[in-house]
Amino acid sequence: MSPPDSSTPDSFVRDWQAVRADEAIQFGELQAQPPPESPAWLQSVLRAIGRMFAALFDAVGALGRLIGLTGPALLWVLGAFAVVALLLIAWRLLRQRSGGGAAAAAAEPAWHPGTATALALLEDADRLAAEGRFGEAAHLLLTRSVGQIAQAQPGTLSPASTAREIAALPSLPAPAARAFTTIASCVERSLFALRRLTTEDWQTARAAYADFALSGMERAPQ
Repeated sequence: MSPPDSSTPDSFVRDWQAVRADEAIQFGELQAQPPPESPAWLQSVLRAIGRMFAALFDAVGALGRLIGLTGPALLWVLGAFAVVALLLIAWRLLRQRSGGGAAAAAAEPAWHPGTATALALLEDADRLAAEGRFGEAAHLLLTRSVGQIAQAQPGTLSPASTAREIAALPSLPAPAARAFTTIASCVERSLFALRRLTTEDWQTARAAYADFALSGMERAPQ
């Protein structure tokens, strides 16, 4: 006996009715679930924000009409002012930071050659000055000072560095630069003007070095 032919119209109808009768298969239209309603407090906040922006745009539009600009044009102008203000604030913050770094650097102890070193140099120079060799005494202060600067700041000096170039070094503290300039001026008068230094010249050079190198303590006797 052969199996029933499922390709006949009657068998197709029966199969279709069986499928339709299966409750596990959904043939009806699905009802879309409404989105959950926002909380009342959130709705109040959104409405308040909307009213605030509406009032803001109304104010901008009124101000624009007052000065002859449209609302969008005025918004562009206000936006440009806001950008400029932010840039100014950033510039001031950067300037304050750099100023703070400079203040910290200024607060660092100033460089000195050391009390023992300074006293030894003054003692050697005073011996020359006691013999009336004021030019040599001033020149000794200058050459020893150059050596002290080169030792304290390696790589800043070269054999071709002049006294004026050394005095103008940015890394040289102001008190050291002033003392070095005074001593160099006395030596230049002795070497290039061919003029013998006087006691007053020597005292000027010595005081310049002592005031700088021995600051904070009683100056050595002359």
